[in-house]
Amino acid sequence: YKNGSLKNKKILNELEKTGVVYESKKLYENQLIPFITAYVQERKLTIDIKAAQMLADFIGNDLVRLTGELDKLQLSMGTDSRHISPEWVESCVGVSKDFNNFELVNALAARDIYKANQIVNYFENNPKNNPFVVTVSVLFAFFANLMICYYAADKSERGLMQELGLRVSFQARNYLLAMRNYNAYKCIDIIALLRKYDARSKGIGNTSNVGEGALLRELVYKILH
Repeated sequence: YKNGSLKNKKILNELEKTGVVYESKKLYENQLIPFITAYVQERKLTIDIKAAQMLADFIGNDLVRLTGELDKLQLSMGTDSRHISPEWVESCVGVSKDFNNFELVNALAARDIYKANQIVNYFENNPKNNPFVVTVSVLFAFFANLMICYYAADKSERGLMQELGLRVSFQARNYLLAMRNYNAYKCIDIIALLRKYDARSKGIGNTSNVGEGALLRELVYKILH
C-alpha cells in the first residue's frame, strides 16, 4: 500500500488469509548510509562514505528517489568504474561535493569560521538545492548526538562508535573534535537555537520576515560564537 498504511482491520484480516501483510516503515536518518552502502554493494559497487552522506543529506529518506538516483549513477558509470565518488555524485546528481550539509557539519565541528561562512554563502545563492529545513535537521541530529557523547561512559573513538551506532571511525572523530570545541552547556544552547530557527523558518516568531538565507547566516554565527 504505497505512501500510506492500511488501518482497516477487516481488510487486513482478509489480506492475511491469502498473502502476507508487510509494513515498510521509513528509515531514520542514521539508517540511510548503511542502506545506501548495502544497496550499492548488492550491485557489485562501492561508494565513498562522503558520497553516501551527500546523497543522504540531499535526498533524505525518500527511498524510491534515493534508489532511483543510485541506479542512475550506476548506469552513468558504464563498466570501467565500480566506485561511486563524491565527484561523481556532484557531476550526476547536482549536489556540490565541497558545499553541502556534510561539509557544514565538519566545519562547525572544527569551529572553522571561514569554511562555514563559505558554505552559508553557497547555500544562500543556491536555496533550491539546499533547503533550510534539511540543513536544520542535519545539524540537529549532529548536536543531539554530540550531547549524548558528553555523557557516554566510554568517550574513546571506539566507545562513541558503539554508543551512537556509527559505522565508520571518522564520524566518531568528528564528534571528538566537536567535544573539544564546544562544552555541554554550549551544545544545549545550540540545540535550543536550532529549535528556535526551525520555528522561525516556518513563520513562528519571524516578525521581520527574514529569508532562509539570512536565518542560516544568523544561526551559524550564533553556533560559532
